[in-house]
Amino acid sequence: MKLSILFLLVIVGANSCNKPTKVGSLPIAGTWQLVAATSTAKDSTVTTFNPGVKMIKIITATHFAFLSHNISTGKDSLANAFSAGGGTYSLQDSTYTEHLEYYIDKQWENNSFSFVIKIAGDTLVQSGVEKNEKVGVDHVIVEKYKRIGR
Repeated sequence: MKLSILFLLVIVGANSCNKPTKVGSLPIAGTWQLVAATSTAKDSTVTTFNPGVKMIKIITATHFAFLSHNISTGKDSLANAFSAGGGTYSLQDSTYTEHLEYYIDKQWENNSFSFVIKIAGDTLVQSGVEKNEKVGVDHVIVEKYKRIGR
């Protein structure tokens, strides 16, 4: 009997490793790399994506984290800039809301940001308003990510 239960647990565990994780109604759990980004404020849209900076977002069943660093080689601390943040999130249908708990700039912490997300194949697009009165930011952002891990 014990052997049967152990065998069943091994089979269930092995099968669960091969399937994409779904959180809510969308398969957002995984590791995503930023490949494009824009910001729109007062009818002006600019690209905010810098190919010299690598950024990934990691999403689990309950938390998200993002890591960003300059991939060019430099000798000073600005050339090797690193940024990170994270917290919890909620997902209701296609509305993804990040609750930022940790960030290098404390003025951004304890804020929530809601986005509409769409996933097609290995591409995730999130768009929404990023507003923080403490730092004078109020713009619409659109970020496009490619899945690089599950």
